[in-house]
Amino acid sequence: QVQLVESGGGLVQAGGSLRLSCIASRSTFATDVMAWYRQAPGKQREFVAQISGGGSTNYADSVKGRFTISRDNAKNTVYLQMNSLKPDDTAVYSCAARRAGMLRFDAWGQGTQVTVSS
Repeated sequence: QVQLVESGGGLVQAGGSLRLSCIASRSTFATDVMAWYRQAPGKQREFVAQISGGGSTNYADSVKGRFTISRDNAKNTVYLQMNSLKPDDTAVYSCAARRAGMLRFDAWGQGTQVTVSS
């Protein structure tokens, strides 16, 4: 059962913007902690941003001030607005979900490719 589906990736020039979306088919979405991770070729997956059910956010230092995570509980969707993109942001971006109070993410999307050209 597919629970998370990402969209919005693509090819963009350095300095450009993209907005990723992740639609969740989870009854617990409104209280779930949602996050974005990314994995570049040959590198380990890394945390990008996280948002709680109440709207509290956390960001990796590498994206602070450039990326914004948000959610629309009425649409069961979490977004990642990415501005001032750099070639180092090139990666497959995946969203993840975990129930409030749990330590591990129990659902992952298939990922969407973001490529930033210099």
